[in-house]
Amino acid sequence: MVVLRWLERHFEELICCTCLVIISTAVISQVAARYIFDVALHWTEETAAIAMVWAVYMGASLCVRERFHIRIMVAVQSLPTRLGTYIVFVADFFWALFCLFMVKVSYDYLYIFWRFPETSPSLGINQFYPQTVLIIAYTMMLLRLIQTYVLWVRDGKIGLPGELDETGHLDDTEVHI
Repeated sequence: MVVLRWLERHFEELICCTCLVIISTAVISQVAARYIFDVALHWTEETAAIAMVWAVYMGASLCVRERFHIRIMVAVQSLPTRLGTYIVFVADFFWALFCLFMVKVSYDYLYIFWRFPETSPSLGINQFYPQTVLIIAYTMMLLRLIQTYVLWVRDGKIGLPGELDETGHLDDTEVHI
């Protein structure tokens, strides 16, 4: 149970940090191979690119969880709480619809890669696997958005949904769903 709670809290961070290590390793390996050993490694660019895409999409999910995605909360917080809550809810509703749309589009996109396999030029892996980040990330964003509202309702609908305290963290950082 402790491991699941830790993963629930740090899943995106784990993926992002792993991807950054992979990117760093690939780039440093390429630099060392070229300048020290006078050899070009063919796998580093593709590996770094795939890891970068994964880091960006998982970072977007992390931003949804931490409520760091783009929004003008100063203006919303200056409104009466009821109106501010309504505006945040409408914006999050459209964000959820966008995530659902992107999950559908990602599914269709992945179906093409599944039906007609294509291997990457350098690594020789099926492109289906790196491209799964799309459906995983948009699903994670949707789940994290839903989680924000579940926690907000559970905590008595205090403040705006997912509002951060002054330290920049959610009020209930230890216990989640």
